[in-house]
Amino acid sequence: MSMNRRRLIQTASAGGLLAASGLAAPALAQGARIRIGYVSPQSGPLAAFSEADQFVIDAFAAATGDTFEVIVKDSQSNPNRAADVAQELIIDDAVSMILVASTPETTNPVATVAESEGIPVLSTTAPWQPWFIGQQGNPTDPGSWRPFDYAFHYFWGLEDVIAVFAAMWDQFDTNGQVGGLFPNDGDGNAWGDPVNGLPPAMSERGYTIVDPGRYQNLTDDFTAQINAFKAANAEILTGVVIPPDFTTFWNQAKQQGFNPKAASIGKAILFPQSLEALGESGHNLSSEVWWTPTHPFSSSLTGQSAAEMAAAFTQATGRPWTQPIGFVHSLFEMAADVMGRVDDADDPDAVAEAIAATELETIVGRIAFDGAGLPPFAATNVAKTPLVGGQWRLNDGVWDLVVVDNSTAPQIPTGGRMQPL
Repeated sequence: MSMNRRRLIQTASAGGLLAASGLAAPALAQGARIRIGYVSPQSGPLAAFSEADQFVIDAFAAATGDTFEVIVKDSQSNPNRAADVAQELIIDDAVSMILVASTPETTNPVATVAESEGIPVLSTTAPWQPWFIGQQGNPTDPGSWRPFDYAFHYFWGLEDVIAVFAAMWDQFDTNGQVGGLFPNDGDGNAWGDPVNGLPPAMSERGYTIVDPGRYQNLTDDFTAQINAFKAANAEILTGVVIPPDFTTFWNQAKQQGFNPKAASIGKAILFPQSLEALGESGHNLSSEVWWTPTHPFSSSLTGQSAAEMAAAFTQATGRPWTQPIGFVHSLFEMAADVMGRVDDADDPDAVAEAIAATELETIVGRIAFDGAGLPPFAATNVAKTPLVGGQWRLNDGVWDLVVVDNSTAPQIPTGGRMQPL
């Protein structure tokens, strides 16, 4: 293993949380700390995914004392930048492990670099198909796909969002025509794929995807897409869109007379600030829901319930809770758990083996790389987490995300039924 992969760092005395939890502590040098890198899109069009980062990192530091040093890097919502900062973390900062969150544009380049350098990396907040398949040498040839040695990922998959969206649409009558907004990026190409994406799976459920083709992110004119959806009399809108693009699209759709009965949009409307930008026209927009204060899970780090963690975020920031709170926190739960089960935090093979052996109850539910619910090719590197569907409701000037379908995760309570726009 090359010097930049094995790294000449010394790691910390595992006191604090690790000792208190009874986990085995890694062999560490007195006075040093375990260096962990963290990459997320803290600026640029995906910055909403990182609103809770500082809150989570502060809580992690409070829970673990001097055990860890977290080195934070901003991908700037740019895949090339994400790859560059991953290299910095490995070569310049000599981290023992990298954590990365939020969309394939950040998770994939970081995971690819870490895998090539032999550094363990844990990622989340990107559907598993664009993460796993998008990193293969030939994404169109399943026979060539290979597992990773150091890269691991947990989240839900396209099969889950398909089931959730269809179940929400089934709650009232439509003509089954669905306009599809799919950009030319990792998520858009995976969601819109005519073989493995939404179109064939939705067809099996009685819905027809009207796909006018890929568009570039940060487009300022969606007239062609709107005209295609109006021509098809699409009564449903779906897609996976970055937040500023959906604001542009939705405002233009209203101006041009496209008024579907339902709009279930991935990525763009996950956050309260996205709804604030839309105003009243955001009422009853729907999306996938990965985490809420009503999720029945607790943190292995702090003992907080989902409701307590969401309330703590609002108290600390003055902002409404946001879905990434749970998943970013869970990354740090995983880091503490993994490092508590290795003898040498600077042994990447041992750390990777510990990740693969994980069985941890976290703030987002159980995380275990046991292959449950996954095809064999992804079973080694991916763990699935639950997904439900929700609608944004504007009540007395406050946006509330109401879970309206839990058919794929009945342990998560609903708060109402799907309503047409």
